[in-house]
Amino acid sequence: MPHLTSSVHGTASTGLHLGLGVPGYAHPLLAPVEWGELTRPGAPLHWVVLDVADGPGAQPDPHCLEAAGRLRNGDIRVLGRLDATYGASTFGEIVSDAHRYRDWYRVDGFFVDRCPTERTALPEIRRVVGALRGLADDAHIVFGHGTHPYPGYAECADQLVTFSGPWSDYRWSQVAEWTADYPPERFCHLVHGVPRGHLEEALRIARWQGAGTVWFTDRADRDGRTGSPWESLPGYWDEIVSRIGPGVSE
Repeated sequence: MPHLTSSVHGTASTGLHLGLGVPGYAHPLLAPVEWGELTRPGAPLHWVVLDVADGPGAQPDPHCLEAAGRLRNGDIRVLGRLDATYGASTFGEIVSDAHRYRDWYRVDGFFVDRCPTERTALPEIRRVVGALRGLADDAHIVFGHGTHPYPGYAECADQLVTFSGPWSDYRWSQVAEWTADYPPERFCHLVHGVPRGHLEEALRIARWQGAGTVWFTDRADRDGRTGSPWESLPGYWDEIVSRIGPGVSE
C-alpha cells in the first residue's frame, strides 16, 4: 500500500498541483488530433516527448519540426527521446542522437528512455548527462527507469520515472522510502489501462506517493501488437485536463 514518509509528502498529498508528462504520441501525420490537443489553453503539461523514429531519425522531419515548434511557442517543454536500452547503448550513440534533436528540433531537454537502474551503471549515466547538459545549460532531463532505481540517480536528473506500467500493478504499488528526501516534482508516474471509473483513485495514489508529474491513459498495452499505449489520447482526456488543469478554454 502506498505510504507517506515525511511531512513534506504529507503536504503534497493534499496541496500538490499535478501536471502531465506525455511519454510520446505517434507521428504527427498519424496522430494530428493528439498533437493539436497539446496546445489547448489550460492543458497542465510539464513536458512532451518527441520520438521521431525510435530517436531523432536520419534526417529532419518537417512535420515533427512543426509540431515541436507549436508546443515550444506555447511555452510547453519538448524533450527528445534517447534510448539507453538499459545500458546497452554507447555514450557516442546517445550523444549523437541528442545533437540531432537539438540541431533539428531545438528540444528543451531529453527523455532518457529505458535508463538503467543499477548502481554500477550510474557513472556512465552521469557521463552522458554531463554531455547532455553541455548541449544546453537549462536542458530538462528525465530518466525513464519505469521503476525505482538506485537513489544516486536522483542526483543527476531533473526527474525520474519511478513507475511505468499497467493500472493492475500501479494500484498496489509502493513508493521507495528514499524518495521522501526529494520533492514531488522530481518524480513521474506513467500508467496505462486506467479505467475511467478509477481515474480519481489513480490521482490519489500519485499524490500519496509524491509524484508531481503523471500520465494516465485507458489505452492498454497488448504485448506490443497494437503499438504503444501512449501513442493516442486517453479516452477521458477532457476529464483529466479539467481535474488537474488550471482551467480549460473550450
